[in-house]
Amino acid sequence: MRYARYMYMSELIIDFIEHMEVERGRSAKTAENYRRYLERFIEFAGDILVADISSELMRKYRLWLNRYTSDISGEDLALITQSYHLIALRGFLSYLSKRNIASLSPDKIELPKVHRKQVTFLHFEELQRLIESIPSTGKEQHLRDRAIIELLFSSGLRISELTALDRDHINTKRREFMVRGKGQKDRPVFVSREAAAHVEAYLSTRTDSLPPLFLNYSRNCGADRSGMYRRLTPRSIERLVSKYAKLAGITKHVSPHTMRHSFATDLLMNGADIRSVQSMLGHSNISTTQVYTHVTDTHLKQVYDQYHSENSTTE
Repeated sequence: MRYARYMYMSELIIDFIEHMEVERGRSAKTAENYRRYLERFIEFAGDILVADISSELMRKYRLWLNRYTSDISGEDLALITQSYHLIALRGFLSYLSKRNIASLSPDKIELPKVHRKQVTFLHFEELQRLIESIPSTGKEQHLRDRAIIELLFSSGLRISELTALDRDHINTKRREFMVRGKGQKDRPVFVSREAAAHVEAYLSTRTDSLPPLFLNYSRNCGADRSGMYRRLTPRSIERLVSKYAKLAGITKHVSPHTMRHSFATDLLMNGADIRSVQSMLGHSNISTTQVYTHVTDTHLKQVYDQYHSENSTTE
């Protein structure tokens, strides 16, 4: 290997991405995202020597990111996306530091303060309307849609986790199973009796022996060349959820992630502790779960007004 001081970004990025996948166990998708973010730094600075990365260069890069406009969509980079670019670069610099390769210290990269969007969730009455908007025809497709909605709210699964499920992954009798989430971490998932019953009802109508739990029945994109149906994609589930939300007359934007928000909010409002909710959601950091705590503030205020002695009336 050449003297580290004279190593270029491009060759070390390859080493770093391989390190992420092999030694840190990150998914191929995560590694690919990091590679793309780091290549954007090369787009800005050129394929420079890593020893030439400086605080002043980083200041100019942050300004460049803030002013960046996509040639394809014409859109700017959202603040959270700018943060992802800087997180990737900070991880890269940490990797260089561990290998004793001279470059900028990773702690010199400060992330912009990102204000999280307010969490959107469904109240129980809205959830009931959503479910009732699904036709009760007994057709395989409608049974599938009901099972998907019930499972999303019951389990808090991410859409990528849901679409990756095979039939043999889920145990409807025990109503619990393991799922591999972000960072290749396994966690237990629990399912309500009603959700399990609707999954069983859907599977009972299936005459195929295909592994995927949920199939796409669309004539346009559902079947492959052999005529066999394909696995339902995240985009298809997004359209499915949005369609039924509109049929239910729900005006707020509803997505599969809204169901995950609803799952977490429902648990907290009914007394679950935040650490348990963190585990069930598969969050590696408690701060990610704490975004839900402000959602329950109104509920806690109602409890205070109802039960605090100074607010109670006595005869």
